[in-house]
Amino acid sequence: MTRIDFHILSLSSSEAAMHYACRLTEKAWRAGHQVYLHCDDVDATEALDAMLWQYRDESFIPHSRHPADENPVLVGCGDHAGEHCDVLVNLAKEVPAFFSRFKRLAEIVDQQDSNLSASRERYSFYKNRGYPLKTHTITG
Repeated sequence: MTRIDFHILSLSSSEAAMHYACRLTEKAWRAGHQVYLHCDDVDATEALDAMLWQYRDESFIPHSRHPADENPVLVGCGDHAGEHCDVLVNLAKEVPAFFSRFKRLAEIVDQQDSNLSASRERYSFYKNRGYPLKTHTITG
């Protein structure tokens, strides 16, 4: 069963959420995991892809937006996640239809009203289906 962690940020911007997703992805990748970063749409996917290239000067996270490239980190949107990934980082407002095939799911939640409301709905969705849930409050 997928382990689900909600990472509740103290900041209220999509940029802060993407930056935190980059940090979390780097940590998972360095621990040997393959990560799929799920976004709402193509624009968000492109923005996150760009941020992964530059979010820290001293780091490099090998990633792609194309599943065929077989990088350890894949960024995308829609209904097709990378087949090789074991960690899903969700930046989308909806529950990804494919989430249950991942070992772990990280839900990133910033303090924007629309995101808080959507995250509460996702939390209830997972809880009502018996998934183990943890929350982490992230400051700064």
